[in-house]
Amino acid sequence: MAKSKEMTYEIFVTQKAEDDLKKFDPVVKKRIKNGLIKLSSNPRSFAKKLVGSNEYRFRVGSYRVVFDIQGKNILILRIGHRREIYR
Repeated sequence: MAKSKEMTYEIFVTQKAEDDLKKFDPVVKKRIKNGLIKLSSNPRSFAKKLVGSNEYRFRVGSYRVVFDIQGKNILILRIGHRREIYR
C-alpha cells in the first residue's frame, strides 16, 4: 500500500494575532494552538473563505482564526471571539 505524502504548511503569526492570543486564558490558548497544528496539515479542508476577501477563517469553538494562504505558508492575521473578530 502506498503512503500518501501529507502536505504541511508553515505557520507565521502577525504581531496583531500574537497580541490577540495573549488576551485569552491558558485553556483557550491551548485549544487554538492545537487547532493551528491541525490547520497546518490541510488548511483548505478545515477553513472557509471569507466573502469578498482572499482571507480564510478557521473555527475553534466560539473563537475564529483569520488567516491568509501564501504558497506553502499560512499567515495568521487575527484571532478573536466570533462576536468581535469581523468588526
